[in-house]
Amino acid sequence: MAKIQMKTPLVEMDGDEMTRIIWQMIKDILLTPYIDLNTQYYDLGLKHRDETNDQVTVDSANATKKYGVAVKCATITPNAARVEEYNLKEMWKSPNGTIRAILDGTVFRKPILVKGITPYIPTWTKPITIARHAYGDIYKNTELKVSDGSKAELVVTDKDGNETRALIHEFKGSDGIVQGVHNLDASISSFARACFNYALDAKEDLWFATKDTISKTYDHRFKDIFAEIYANEYEDKFKANGIEYFYTLIDDVIARVVRSNGGFIWACKNYDGDVMSDMLATAFGSLGLMTSVLVSPTGVYEYEAAHGTVTRHYYNYLKGEKTSTNPIATIFAWTGALRKRGELDNIPELSAFADKLEKASIATMEDGIMDKNLALISTLENKKTVDTETFLKEIKVRLDALL
Repeated sequence: MAKIQMKTPLVEMDGDEMTRIIWQMIKDILLTPYIDLNTQYYDLGLKHRDETNDQVTVDSANATKKYGVAVKCATITPNAARVEEYNLKEMWKSPNGTIRAILDGTVFRKPILVKGITPYIPTWTKPITIARHAYGDIYKNTELKVSDGSKAELVVTDKDGNETRALIHEFKGSDGIVQGVHNLDASISSFARACFNYALDAKEDLWFATKDTISKTYDHRFKDIFAEIYANEYEDKFKANGIEYFYTLIDDVIARVVRSNGGFIWACKNYDGDVMSDMLATAFGSLGLMTSVLVSPTGVYEYEAAHGTVTRHYYNYLKGEKTSTNPIATIFAWTGALRKRGELDNIPELSAFADKLEKASIATMEDGIMDKNLALISTLENKKTVDTETFLKEIKVRLDALL
């Protein structure tokens, strides 16, 4: 068959370690034989980020704003050990954090349901999508150690130089710690609109929770902004689509989530979303079966796998060993981006190809062919553990049958 032609470029962000190897395998085996790939390529591998003083990350984010859709490989956020290992100029920031800040995006993570991979909570028969506010809170905090006898205050100086002070704590009898966090009305509003728009696209209920009974200013501001935007801009649209916006306290929503059947979007503040997305991924089966998309309020999309760079497998790969690494989340990053590119550019065959590649990937696993980690949790009786390249070639067999 003739290769599918693309119109607008897709922004391609390459990454690190084992996922970088799998990235190229996916392109060679499952994409370029069928699609005349049109991408704007950016190498976000740690060495190249260091060589460009991380400018490549900024450039890739700005290209995503220009072209509207990106697909990203997993990348390393360096710690002290990585600085030494790669001989870096400095401890560069998280590329995901940089991209999120530039795009003003919200991260949506959704599990991939596969027969034989049973959620640890058996009532979860439908996926639960986590929407994580990706700005502020402890991720942009300021914190200090405090010595005994000190007094800590919160001080805000307005544009005219007037100060407002509030006592945090007087440290008597013990040293301690103090932390300051912030958020922006503009960012919370963008988060709210991204969640409401995503819920409308998915035709699913949206749940949101904070701890406004304790945090009567900070968390309550989130609650109020969501409520105001919903009432003014989305309530009629939600009713017309038969879906609901539901607010409750964070401890209550966790109890409700555990008792639910799934099939809704769970909006979380930054830290809550960071923690709960990994909890959901594990409870549904594996981080390797978790999709992730960053959505801006202006309708820009960046798709990636929810997991990391699989360092241990990469070191085995460098020794010449065959690795059995799950490629599914990375495949679904590509299919999500290709489907969205097809939707925006009116190329139905591109979107249809993405659908078929996802079906072929799931069919392969449900036929019992999978990586070692999935095989450990799969309840299928006849399982065959294969290396990554063989896994991808098995998916290709089923993809060819669908095409």
